[in-house]
Amino acid sequence: MSTPRVIVITGASGGIGRTCAVALSHAFPSQAQPEPLVLVLSGRREAELEATAKECREGTTVEICVGDVSSDKDVQRMFGTVKEKYGRVDLLFNNAGVDLLNSVPLEEADMSKFRQVLEVNVMSAVLCTSQAIKIMKEQSPPGGRIVNNGSISATSPRPNSAAYTVSKHAITGLTRSTSLDGRKYSITATQLDIGNAQTAMGGHAAKGCRQADGSIKSEPMMDVANVGKTLVFLAGLDPAADVLHLELLAAGMPFVGRG
Repeated sequence: MSTPRVIVITGASGGIGRTCAVALSHAFPSQAQPEPLVLVLSGRREAELEATAKECREGTTVEICVGDVSSDKDVQRMFGTVKEKYGRVDLLFNNAGVDLLNSVPLEEADMSKFRQVLEVNVMSAVLCTSQAIKIMKEQSPPGGRIVNNGSISATSPRPNSAAYTVSKHAITGLTRSTSLDGRKYSITATQLDIGNAQTAMGGHAAKGCRQADGSIKSEPMMDVANVGKTLVFLAGLDPAADVLHLELLAAGMPFVGRG
């Protein structure tokens, strides 16, 4: 029996997560590869995860794990299921994220929402990375790839975005620490910083975003399918290749020179 290629995607109920799941299912079809593809889709909304699964290529093995990835118990249960059923993790895409305080000055921010942003954007990635490493370093051969959905806010924040910006700076630290500490187990880590992909969460930029000078301007957008293509590229790399940081931007968006 062939060893499966197991890919775990958090936040797979829509947006970038759904797009990437579908793209991977077409890039690595289960029946045509020496390594059958298994997609493990994580999210809080079962119906939406089922919808993602239906959009994947027919014949793709899909494991749906309903839960909150900022919960220790839910994350442990998910990876326990993955280890028991498939015995390995080849790629983890830490994609789950929220932005609950968009355009809210720090001094006016609801700190309960600020903490929630950190729990979802940071702790979910920390918890999933920890569990993935435990499996990756013990599987044969050891190794794997972890991709963290960052943001260009990790280097160039928008005005009044402290919670989201802090969370994405933390992702930079997690990515680099994982890359360093994972070397001895052949585990690599990538921070994928995305700018202005057309999704329900990020599509507001097309209607107008506040700029550093206080003005509101519509910004260029890109099809979210480009993110799927990028994850397919990363998933297809030889294990000997490490991509530490990758920025994927809508052409012409105000980033270089922002502020």
